[in-house]
Amino acid sequence: MWKHLRPAVTLTLALTLLLGLAYPLAITGLAGVLFPDQAAGSLITRNGTVVGSTLIGQTFAQDKYFHGRPSATTDTDPNDATKTIPAPYNAANSSGSNLGPTSQALVDRVKADTAALEAGQPGPVPVDLVTTSASGLDPHISPAAAAYQIARVAKARQISEDRVRALVAGYTEGRLLGVIGEPVVNVLKLNLALDDITVHH
Repeated sequence: MWKHLRPAVTLTLALTLLLGLAYPLAITGLAGVLFPDQAAGSLITRNGTVVGSTLIGQTFAQDKYFHGRPSATTDTDPNDATKTIPAPYNAANSSGSNLGPTSQALVDRVKADTAALEAGQPGPVPVDLVTTSASGLDPHISPAAAAYQIARVAKARQISEDRVRALVAGYTEGRLLGVIGEPVVNVLKLNLALDDITVHH
């Protein structure tokens, strides 16, 4: 019996070591050498402290910052482990809201968010400022969403709108390879750049 089982056991162990250990370690090591920044999570540091990742959005609520998309991520309710509570941009729990276009809760939330934005600034509200992404962690907004916020940010920081507009243009990323996707603006990068120019203003 062992004569028949030994090849199977040996092959299983060999493949486990090769594909479950050696291959992942080799690929991880190669990625660390060829793409050190990406392999480490595309982290952004300021004065030796990690302030975020270019791949994961953050919540910005102050008028002096550009705001990202709404986030539908949640976390466990500390008072009841069977329930969840809203936790925007919770990187440990990437998720969408799972609410469809016929959901009244979704319609009400979008209407309320749109009204709040229009109260601060008239004009058509860019759709990505009131809709969540599938991951809940999208770090980008559209150039239109950034442009919509320029007046508010410039006023809060007491700098010219032209200066803020130029900064937005500088942090607008084009289509991948010139054809894939749409232009986007990384909210964290833009807000850090705003802090930098305001300090030296």
